[in-house]
Amino acid sequence: MATQPHFDSLHRRLCIGIVTETYPPEINGVALTIARWVEGLRQRGHAVQLIRVRQSGNDQPLPVDTLETLSLPGFHIPGYPQLQGGWPATKVLSTLWRQHRPDLIHIVTEGPLGYSALRAARCLAIPVSTSFHTHFQNYSRHYHLGVLATPIMAYLRHFHNQGVQTLVPTLELARQLQASGFLRTQVLARGVDTRLFSPERRDPALRAQWDAAPNAPVALYVGRLAAEKNLELVIAAFQAIQRAQPTARLVLVGDGPLMPRWRARHPEFIYCGMKQGEELATHYASADLFLFPSLTETFGNVTLEALASGLAVAAFDYAAARAHVEPGYSGLLAPFGDAQAFITAATALAEDFPALRHMGQAARRAMRQLDSEHVYDRLETLFLNAVTRETHVRFSAE
Repeated sequence: MATQPHFDSLHRRLCIGIVTETYPPEINGVALTIARWVEGLRQRGHAVQLIRVRQSGNDQPLPVDTLETLSLPGFHIPGYPQLQGGWPATKVLSTLWRQHRPDLIHIVTEGPLGYSALRAARCLAIPVSTSFHTHFQNYSRHYHLGVLATPIMAYLRHFHNQGVQTLVPTLELARQLQASGFLRTQVLARGVDTRLFSPERRDPALRAQWDAAPNAPVALYVGRLAAEKNLELVIAAFQAIQRAQPTARLVLVGDGPLMPRWRARHPEFIYCGMKQGEELATHYASADLFLFPSLTETFGNVTLEALASGLAVAAFDYAAARAHVEPGYSGLLAPFGDAQAFITAATALAEDFPALRHMGQAARRAMRQLDSEHVYDRLETLFLNAVTRETHVRFSAE
């Protein structure tokens, strides 16, 4: 009988392969979240093999033996020129992992590259962890492909159930996926960088560029300008706000397939394009009210960034908003899918500017307790436990 190995989970250093079809310089919640995970793991002494999609002609793959980054060919996703998918790469990944075997593979995205990584890892008996970041089955109805929602969900369930765990950002989502037949879900909360996203970055000069008076409410949306984000509700909510507060302004930060249509239909709105880093943080802090009408999020990192920046939030009662917005204290929540209630909430927040600013201060206080370092500690523990558990199972079988 094989001897059971001993693991010191507090001191063991892992080699972790992370496979993703989105990563900075792409700007989206998944890309930025994974970049923070990679940095947090490396700061804790773990080696990370980052396998990602090559994003430009100058983005050449590094030598495999660096054990740092392997960038592979990809393709532009129809309707999303800013995003790419990855081609299958089973042979390349199998060769890499035979030469430099990681302790664990974590697959972020379920596209062709992600699925080939799943196949390669399983053939080599390397434990696989996954994370669920995007409700692709819900996106389909926004692109006239609602008939595909059921087969997409079946594929996602098949994909994730082949791993030893599926990481999700909230208990709410874990329960939803479990009810749909997903196995072995684990909750990994999201954090926010409260040093970067801070009310201290509020910039009167930027507000002046927006033609916003000091006491005029500025409503902000940050995210992709795309159909699945329910952006028509932003327009409806802001128009209601403007009827009550004629000096109000609407600022849109982000890009996407709807940008040309919106510019043509609503030239009065302020379009800032994509922002990141300190520039993004300054845009958040210079607004007053965050409008987040999406119904397709698994979490919504922008909600935490807005709260940390001192903005009251109007959103639907689910995902990050349910977990972190305290109604009447740091914002208002509408029942899921109730568009009129969302409009009413947004209007009520904007009508009383002093109360709006007071809510923003309360939002900031709440976010100070959401330390990203605790998230990275939890991520490290989940990966260590997954490797330990699978190794014990393998030795027991032998």
